[in-house]
Amino acid sequence: MSAMVNEILYEDNHLLIINKKPSQIIQGDKTGDKPLSEQLKDFIKERDHKPGNVFLGVVHRIDRPVSGIVIFAKTGKALTRLNNMLKKGEIHKTYWVVVKNKPYPEKGCLINFLRRDEQKNKAFAYDHPVANTQKAELTYELIGQSDQYFLLQVQLITGRHHQIRAQLAKIGCPVKGDLKYGFDRSNPDGSIHLHARSVEFIHPVKQEMIKVIANPPSETLWNFFLAQIQLLN
Repeated sequence: MSAMVNEILYEDNHLLIINKKPSQIIQGDKTGDKPLSEQLKDFIKERDHKPGNVFLGVVHRIDRPVSGIVIFAKTGKALTRLNNMLKKGEIHKTYWVVVKNKPYPEKGCLINFLRRDEQKNKAFAYDHPVANTQKAELTYELIGQSDQYFLLQVQLITGRHHQIRAQLAKIGCPVKGDLKYGFDRSNPDGSIHLHARSVEFIHPVKQEMIKVIANPPSETLWNFFLAQIQLLN
């Protein structure tokens, strides 16, 4: 139970914000592995000695190989309001991404049109609208680099399936470890170097500004970039 506590970044009566590990899934899938949502329900039930079922609503998802911030709602009221905020773009998410190739320019806005292929579980990015596409927009900025890799900070303007992975691959900057989108080799643990770094929004009930920051997994390259950013700041 203590291991789960270490992943909690913010909690009150309405919200639970977690720093997800790369291997965890948010909701159940065909693997049959126990999702994070169910693990957290069990944890809350045990920690708070709750006799009945625990309510925990999934506000949004991040892909299984991705790490970082995930928001859950502990009440129906919070879930409804957060879902509406998400649709209106009132929940601001920032990601860190490690790529092999330096983007040009080093800072910019990407606008593409994504088509999701359900069978391949992959998004395809186009420069112009084609059938069954949705507009995808993000901004990126180069904020760190090592001998071989580059750290980008990405802010999502829209929230599409595999958006960051597909759009960065489109400009020749696939995420480190992301074989699905063109990186040349996988990471040993099956993760990709994409991390939901921070989230900022108005609390759906208390009406207070909340900003939560999550450190990336403790791993050589992530540790290097985290130290580099802390040094610069």
